[in-house]
Amino acid sequence: MATYQSKRPYLYGTGRRKSSVARVHLIPGGTGVITVNGRSIDDYFGLETLKLIVRQPLVTTGTTDKVDIEATVTGGGVTGQAGAIRHGIARALLLVNEEYRAPLKAAGFLTRDPRMKERKKYGLKAARRAPQFSKR
Repeated sequence: MATYQSKRPYLYGTGRRKSSVARVHLIPGGTGVITVNGRSIDDYFGLETLKLIVRQPLVTTGTTDKVDIEATVTGGGVTGQAGAIRHGIARALLLVNEEYRAPLKAAGFLTRDPRMKERKKYGLKAARRAPQFSKR
């Protein structure tokens, strides 16, 4: 069991999703408290599914009650922010124990989702939405 010894009291991971960027500080030996932008996860994310997305890497590795998480997230909407935090937590967990790589990789939490918003093209109302067609 290879564990990482840090001089800092926390381990760091950066997560990205769409236009959201999350800086995640994972504090080993915690009680499972998750703080997002200075607010608790319950205050920050209204939907239960978003809270579930954020906790997925912790559930996969079985470290839900063993670490505290302080995340700072900017940009995008709530779904993108939840995905960015998940990505950052997964990256920080690798520094705790390298054996977590296999389950996190299998679940797809270490892969950065490359999907981005498509740009608007000229002559169209949106990326693909064309003006309404009329014969006359």
